[in-house]
Amino acid sequence: MAEGIPVTRRAVPAAEADAIREAVRRAERMSESRLARPEDAAALLALLSDPAVHAPIYSLPRPLTEDSVRAFIEDHQRQQAEGTGLLFVNDPGTGDILGYSDIQVWPDWAAGEIGGAIHPSLHGKGTGTSGAARTFSWMFEMLGLDLICETASLENVITQRLLDGLGFRRMGQVTSTRPDGTTRDSLVWEVTAAEWQRLCERP
Repeated sequence: MAEGIPVTRRAVPAAEADAIREAVRRAERMSESRLARPEDAAALLALLSDPAVHAPIYSLPRPLTEDSVRAFIEDHQRQQAEGTGLLFVNDPGTGDILGYSDIQVWPDWAAGEIGGAIHPSLHGKGTGTSGAARTFSWMFEMLGLDLICETASLENVITQRLLDGLGFRRMGQVTSTRPDGTTRDSLVWEVTAAEWQRLCERP
């Protein structure tokens, strides 16, 4: 989790925050992805072990082992029960996991953040951009969020281009803290539900 995000913090009525928590608790699928289960640990580890996947992501457990990945999944199950987080995996039914989505939610601000990655075999095919756009729409529509906040390392040019290209607004820079306590500098972007709706309606 990065300190200082979301940058924009608008407190929402308690009923709205409670509705967001309940939407998180009820979530089961997101497009082609399903909720991660502890028994997915080995397959998810296989995806995450590739440096092309894990290197840019600060929120993953370190070191990456089957036990730490299982704990990562179980922690997200607790987050879902609290209405504050979700972990989805793209499971085509072959025994492999082709991607994952880690959603963090701040119900009291009606805001959320998503991290994740796709299998290297899908890189460079537009899959990441189209998948990210679908995910942002899902977060606004299904969770009832008003704001999405995203971060990327200073070196992660691919994600920077993706967020700029999708129309997110740059909001400055923060320090991200990894689970092991080490830190990295991150750029920050935000987009509101109203802004996203207008962007999606562009010809």
